Order: sequence, then C-alpha cells, then structure tokens
Amino acid sequence: MANELTPDIAPGPDDPFAPFLDEPGSSPRRRLLVAGIAVLVVLAMLVQLWPSNTGEPGRTVVAASPDQVTIVAGSPASIDPAKHGDLGSATYVSQLFETLTAVDPSLTVRPALAESWTVENDGTRVVFTLRDGLTFSDGTRLTANDVVHSWRRLFTPGDPSPLASLIADVKGARALLAGQSTDTSTLGVSADGDTRVVVELERGGGDLPAIVSGAPFAVVPASAGDGEILPTPGGFVGSGGYLVKDVTADTIVLEANPRYWAGEPAIKTVNMLQDLGGQSPVDAFVAGAVDVTPVSFTDAGWIGYDRQLGPSLRSDPSLSVTYYGFDTRRAPFDDARVRRAFAQAVDWRRLAKLDELGSSVAATSLVPAGIPGRPDGDFLPAYDPAAARALLAEAGYATGAALGPVSFIANGGGYDGAIIAMLEKNLGVTIDYATMDFGTYQDRLATDPPALWSLSWVADYPGPNDFLGVLLGTGSTANEGGWSSPDFDAAIADAGAATSPEAATSAYARALEVVKDQAPAVPVSYGTSWSLVRDGLLGASQNGLGILRLAGLAWSR
Repeated sequence: MANELTPDIAPGPDDPFAPFLDEPGSSPRRRLLVAGIAVLVVLAMLVQLWPSNTGEPGRTVVAASPDQVTIVAGSPASIDPAKHGDLGSATYVSQLFETLTAVDPSLTVRPALAESWTVENDGTRVVFTLRDGLTFSDGTRLTANDVVHSWRRLFTPGDPSPLASLIADVKGARALLAGQSTDTSTLGVSADGDTRVVVELERGGGDLPAIVSGAPFAVVPASAGDGEILPTPGGFVGSGGYLVKDVTADTIVLEANPRYWAGEPAIKTVNMLQDLGGQSPVDAFVAGAVDVTPVSFTDAGWIGYDRQLGPSLRSDPSLSVTYYGFDTRRAPFDDARVRRAFAQAVDWRRLAKLDELGSSVAATSLVPAGIPGRPDGDFLPAYDPAAARALLAEAGYATGAALGPVSFIANGGGYDGAIIAMLEKNLGVTIDYATMDFGTYQDRLATDPPALWSLSWVADYPGPNDFLGVLLGTGSTANEGGWSSPDFDAAIADAGAATSPEAATSAYARALEVVKDQAPAVPVSYGTSWSLVRDGLLGASQNGLGILRLAGLAWSR
C-alpha cells in the first residue's frame, strides 16, 4: 500500500549476508549505480503527483511560478529516440517527441498521434490511422512517411537502436538486426497515404500498439536524417509537448510546444535539473528549489513521520527488475551446469528480503508483478549449495578454484558483496570484482561483457515479452549475455501467436521454466521508489513504466 511504512528487518549476527549488505543509508547508492537505476527511480517516481504540504512549521512552500515546474531528472545519455537505451534518456525523449500511442495509469493503451488502429489478418497486420492536422513544432506537416522514417532509423546499419528488438516481429526486422540486410526499406512498415501507417508482422502483433507507445518509436522530422539528434536550443524541432529552450551546465530547460497535438501544455517552462551542486534533495525541496525529487529509502523512513514533509512523500512500485547475468558465449558460462551452479549457490530470496524493507520486493521471475499476463509461480533456482558443487563437478570442475578467477564487473550494486560472499563460501571460487561508471559499463557490456554482470530493466510497455524475448531472445539487441535457446525462442513465438490471453500466459510460463533450468540470468528484486512532490502539482498518476507526460501537469489554482 502506498506510503505504508514498516520497520526494517536487520540480519542476525550469524547471517552470512550481514557483513556484505549496504549499510543504512546506502539504498540510493544501489539505485544510482546498478545499471543507471538512479534515473529509473527519478522517472518512476515522477509520475506520482498528488497534492501535498511541505515546508517549515507554520507555512507551506508553494511554487515559485504557476507556469514553471522544477524536477530533479538527471542527465540524458541521448535525446534521440533511435539512439537512447536507458530510462533516464527516455524521460527527455518522451517530452520532446510523441509516439502513436500512450499507456495510461491503468496500463490501458490510448491514442496519441494515432487516433485509432486496427489489427488485421489474424494479427499479422496492424494499421494505425493518424489524427488530422498533425504538425511538428516548426509547423511542417507530420505524416505517415515521418513515422516510417522514424522507425527505420532504429535499424541504421552498423548502429541499430539498443531497443530495436522491441519490434523484432515486424517483417524484415530480424534480418536487419542480424546484418543479413542493410536495406531499411525492407522493414515491414509503410505509408498508405498521409494518414495510414501499415505494419506487417511475421506473427501475431496484438501487443504492437502497446509496444510502440515506448520512447524509441517517437516520431522525428525528416530533417533529423540518420545522425544523432542533439538538444540544440533555438533550432530544435520536435513532435512532443515540449521543446529545448536552453541547456546549461546543470539544467535542461524545456518550453511548451504551442503546436502540440493535444494543445499547448499548461506548464510553460520545465527545468530538468541534472545536478544539485552538492545539496541534498530533501534540503532542495524544503527550500523550494525543486518541485519533484527522488529521495532515498533511508530518508523516506523519517520523512514519513515528519509532520510537514510526510504528506509530500510518495512511494511507487516500479515495473522493473534487477537481475544478474552470465556471458554465455565463453567458458565457463557457456555450460548451463556452471550457470546453474552459480545460481543455486546464492540464496537470492534471502538476499532480497534483507534489503531495506520497502525499497524493493523479492523477485520470483524476470517478469515483475503487475505486468498483465504475467505467469504465476516461482521461477527462481532453488538455493542448494551441495547441488551447486555437484553441478560444477559434473561440468568438469572438481572445485571452484579450478574455474580460475571469475570476472564480475558491475555498476556498483548493493547486492554485489553478498553475492560474492555466497559464491566464495559455497563454491570456493575466486571472484575478480570491479565497478565502472554507467556509461563505461554500458559500452563494456555491448563490446566485451565480463563473465558475470548485473542490470536493472524497467518496462518499455506492460507485457511479459519486454522482460523475456527482448532480454533473452536469440539475437536481441538487449541480450547482453548472448544466450540462445531454441526452446525458449519457440515458447516466445507461441506466446506472440497465441489467440487468447490464457494461451499467451501459458507459453510465457514455458519460457520462464527454460530460464529457470538454463540460468542465463537470475532475477533478485523488483523496484520501489520514493519521492517528494510539491503541494498543488496535479495532472499525472503512476503507471509503473517510469515516464511522466509533462504535458499533463498543471498547478492547482
């Protein structure tokens, strides 16, 4: 239940995790460092905006201007729909460029640039019809050809979007991703006149309208070409609710787009803060310097009981998962027995439960709770150190030491120390651990992944395949460990072609059983975020996907 606070459960003195769990107050470090999850936290919490009271005793801190909002939003890696691959960037992309559809707080797909759509030919064709009179911010007409151009940019030869695999079922997409074709015109997306976008699929695409609500599928002007779109003030042209007005060392200033299809947003200026200059988020909020800011679980613990700040505290369960994966392309983790041994040597359930209560939820599969069509059940490997040692021996490693040093590079997650302790204790392995900043870490995963690594993933759209086929499907751009399983791929294909929700869920359950048995990745927790929100800021509600539509915000009068 939102805002319900419960006491922490501390590990006992003999608990093997105790020396390795983050110290109290370190929750923000884990959120910040595991695969850029800090920005996930910023974004996931931004969509929960309800009235609240803040400030010093005896007064309420109010907005500096009814036409402005200031948000702690972090720095985007890119504002280009085709170039970004992280949630921090997606929050900017989603303000500057619009998609055909949108997902509301009930996880229902709603019209955006497209006024309607139809699913035809047993689900193998989806036709979107655009609204009349659409334009970009410079007044030029927005047509179906712009949608086709925008989606083709995701498959630029040699530089595909990190999220292009979201539409892998579109005809021609897999060949482009595999390098078998470099002709993006072969992608099964075409314009039928100025207002109809026709998408041809290899198999059932009933979830395509939900998929293309994601930021990668936002529409950019033809003038963008294939090069990366930059946040250039003045000459910026977009299709979203906001434009880039100014860029400073610590802030990206957005201004309302008067030509936005839904009407000019009520908030004329949004200051997206990238740096607080060393000031704590709580102090910045109390001082009135920011209107929305993430806070750590540690801060949330006392804020919930604070007479002035307590009503401003928001908690959001996020449709996200933190998981650990293996490089399955090289020894020793090309052997499923070794992967299962490592998976069974760590008590993942215990580890997640010992995290700060309220900051995360123990995972039972890669698919977070709350995703429609998620299979019920526990799909984690059993904790069994003896069986883990037997698996290593069966794979030809009499002892863990026979594996040699195992490289484990991460972005600095709070679970890492406990995992290393369990592996060293239960298997006798030597873990060569290192951390990297997020940008360097992303590059390393894409080019030369370590044997063991960690990531956090937030839903691009509310469907199980975003956590299964997209993360682990053969050839997927998000499949960091390079795993491939015909049985898994067949289950995902059956889910996509299913003619009923029950059949799809059953197929996804088969896929999860394969993941449990083959252990290419092991989930540990689902996220929860905390934030402070200024009194009177209205117009948005939580949908779990972590993207706030700034165009829907307004100050109460």
